[in-house]
Amino acid sequence: MKIAISGKGGVGKTLMAGVLAEFFTNKGFTVLAIDADPTPNLALTLGIPAEEASKIVPISENAQLIESKTQTGVPGVYNLSFTVEDIIEQFSVKTPYNVSLLVMGTVRNAGGGCMCPANTVIRALLHHLLVKRKEAVVTDMEAGVEHMGRATAEHVDTMLIVTDSSLKSMETAKKLYALTKDLGIKRAFIVGNKVANSEEGKLIEKFASKDGMPLLGLIPYDEQILKADISGETPLQYAEVSKGVATIRRIGEKLLSESG
Repeated sequence: MKIAISGKGGVGKTLMAGVLAEFFTNKGFTVLAIDADPTPNLALTLGIPAEEASKIVPISENAQLIESKTQTGVPGVYNLSFTVEDIIEQFSVKTPYNVSLLVMGTVRNAGGGCMCPANTVIRALLHHLLVKRKEAVVTDMEAGVEHMGRATAEHVDTMLIVTDSSLKSMETAKKLYALTKDLGIKRAFIVGNKVANSEEGKLIEKFASKDGMPLLGLIPYDEQILKADISGETPLQYAEVSKGVATIRRIGEKLLSESG
């Protein structure tokens, strides 16, 4: 199972990625969580203390690693054929919830076809993780739609597109859904989050139905999740009383049943 989670910034992508990764681990899967957001926070969601999380250097910013993989000794010429298995073994971090975490980071560039060394390593690593590795992979993607243009998620089985009831969030979700079809992603679902009342829920349901986008679930607004976010804690520690966490776990059950 290879899942990517997208959406406009602030809609709750990271929360969903962390809870699903923990859920699949509890179901007996070996799980690798990938943080591909330029402002990585998945470590906190998976229970790594803030001080430790701040010390994790994203792969895209590890100049020594990038150079060791791509240098040829010829200025302007990069090695495009290299192994990446060792990167996973050396740089993934085991979290308190028994999920392995790899903080990827992202590479911003003016052109989608950039073959700069860091981008080359990131693309090769993502391809390896999503195509050749056997464990379940849950990826917290970069917010917005730009990453879809770089085709960084083209090998995932399932794309979950998170939205709240705001117009801007839903418009971003609509664009992301259309792009999943262009990339040939097999399954794409809308997930509503931070749903405070039935009116907001109906708004998201109508939005998804209008454009024929399957709605996988509605996650309620949850004070426990807000409390964890404010204090820099993992919402998983409130799992027994959190309606939001419970709903995401039910979404995980749906994904397992959908996958057969």
